[in-house]
Amino acid sequence: MVSEVHRPRLTSKGERTRARIVSAAARLIYERGVPGTTLEDVRTAAEVSGSQLYHYFADKDELVQAVIDHQADTIVGHQEHADLGTIEGLRAWRDMVIAEARTTEGKGGCPLGSLGSQLAESDPQARALIAAGFERWSAAIRDGLRALHVAGHLPAGINPDDLAVTLLAALQGGLLLAQVQRDTRPLETAVDTILALASPAAR
Repeated sequence: MVSEVHRPRLTSKGERTRARIVSAAARLIYERGVPGTTLEDVRTAAEVSGSQLYHYFADKDELVQAVIDHQADTIVGHQEHADLGTIEGLRAWRDMVIAEARTTEGKGGCPLGSLGSQLAESDPQARALIAAGFERWSAAIRDGLRALHVAGHLPAGINPDDLAVTLLAALQGGLLLAQVQRDTRPLETAVDTILALASPAAR
């Protein structure tokens, strides 16, 4: 998470203002990318003054780091609420992922993955935060798949930890193809192929 060691503890109102700034920045960066989003854009979208913005974030880098944490928290929170520990829950999760991509026609890609492609080679601290976010996401998937494994719903030769990484990688690749092709079929194919290989029928 972004370090705030040198900042005073925020009041409830301050927390809400900071969250509004981060939410506005996350939305703009998702739509326009990091280079295409200025602090002035964020200030206007969040309806705060320049002094308020700089009260919470020293510079754009610090705000971007907060956006990375925000996107990771959102994704992991949704993932943890999905019941991947049951066959029905896994299918519902698959349908939810596809439906979300279909709604946007793939525009924007993955909120966390798109940040990785923009920042991994230019900002080591951002890259580390994104990597940590992906690890949390993978762990949330892994927990559900381990439960499926224990219940005997995965083929005997499938390692649930490896399957979690494979499923996340397929999801990322599928989202990228859906983004550039404006078509969710590559995403559906990638996810469905992994799930078919991991089904009991694949024993």
